[in-house]
Amino acid sequence: MTDAVSHGGSDEQRPAPHTPVPDPDLRASDADRERVAEVLRDALAEGRLDMEEFEERLEATYKARTYRELAPVTRDLPAAGATPPAVSLTKEPAQSGRWAERITGGEGSSTWAVAVMSGFQRKGRWRVPRRFNCFALWGGGEIDLREADFADREVEINCVAIMGGMNVIVPPGVEVVVRGIGIMGGFDQSEEGVPGEPGAPRVVITGFAFWGGVGVERKLTKAERQRLKEQRRQEKLERKAGRAELENSPREALEGLLDAHKALGEHRDWMRERREGRREEHRERREARREERDRRRHGGW
Repeated sequence: MTDAVSHGGSDEQRPAPHTPVPDPDLRASDADRERVAEVLRDALAEGRLDMEEFEERLEATYKARTYRELAPVTRDLPAAGATPPAVSLTKEPAQSGRWAERITGGEGSSTWAVAVMSGFQRKGRWRVPRRFNCFALWGGGEIDLREADFADREVEINCVAIMGGMNVIVPPGVEVVVRGIGIMGGFDQSEEGVPGEPGAPRVVITGFAFWGGVGVERKLTKAERQRLKEQRRQEKLERKAGRAELENSPREALEGLLDAHKALGEHRDWMRERREGRREEHRERREARREERDRRRHGGW
């Protein structure tokens, strides 16, 4: 009864057959090399190898003579049928990167600003508090957040503009929410609704505008604009170099064709000279044989 149970169990219950490990010094067969090549082709299709790596490993595969030489080719590649690691598709706030470094906590370096028939600026490296209050009467102000740090993931900028104006400048990637009220004035809402980057702060603009306005702009820093300008310049130079190479390639091809034609002509001349030399050798041999026959004939008289 016990034997029946043990022999009638499922495949999962049966022990896996022992697979002998080949001696690494044994010679590999063509079938072994083809199996490794198939693994490399799958890795290329899945993006695990680029074309250069694929070609290098494929060449090493077909040159391998033993299992010891064949094994390293696929050592860092998953075996056929292996389960890939799980990848989270949930968008979560970034725990590191440039935004994590700029959300510092603590108190703001400036918590308020006032402009009465004058103006104010908050720009450069400064820490935005959780709530920043500003007031402008017959004046104006600029609040630049492009290089600022933030005391929290969400900060509020409360703007009161009476017969004046204010401008809030935010960097790309920051989410903007506008909740201000305007009477014979207004709050700019053109940047509202643009999704923020993971981990980026959220800027809420509130307040009141009477015969005035509060504008919101999204700008890059001067350093970032310079970097992008330099990048575009490099790309332009690369495109120009590529066009020059394409323009020169027909000329180079023609020069190569002329060189090949010249080499072919030189080869033909060499073959002609060789044939003529052989003919000359044959003539000399015939002359020598003829002279030898004449000498023998005259010597026999």
